[in-house]
Amino acid sequence: MKKIATMLILIATVLISNSCSKHDDEVIVDCLAESIFVKLHNSTDATNPKLMNYSVEYTGTGTLVGVKWTFGDGSTGTGTAVTHTYAAAGTYEAKAEVTVKKDGAECTSVPKRTVTVN
Repeated sequence: MKKIATMLILIATVLISNSCSKHDDEVIVDCLAESIFVKLHNSTDATNPKLMNYSVEYTGTGTLVGVKWTFGDGSTGTGTAVTHTYAAAGTYEAKAEVTVKKDGAECTSVPKRTVTVN
């Protein structure tokens, strides 16, 4: 019985020392919450149907650090507002990897948008 109690105390000590602190949990929750403040916008250029205008809007309390784009055709870009010309008509999935810094932690969310290019 004494060995079992000693083992349980040892296991509890290891688990407690390696568990997340309340601060870590709060950072994770804050990071997930910040993703709801990220909005992805797109519009087709009026004169060129293969030219797509993309932008990211962030309205949270952190600081927008950067945006990396993938346009679904193998091309990439960076910045909060970008344009991309598709080589061929089709349906593409555009993604914006949005990084926000809040309370000393960086959070990344990846909103997606399916676009049809004529």
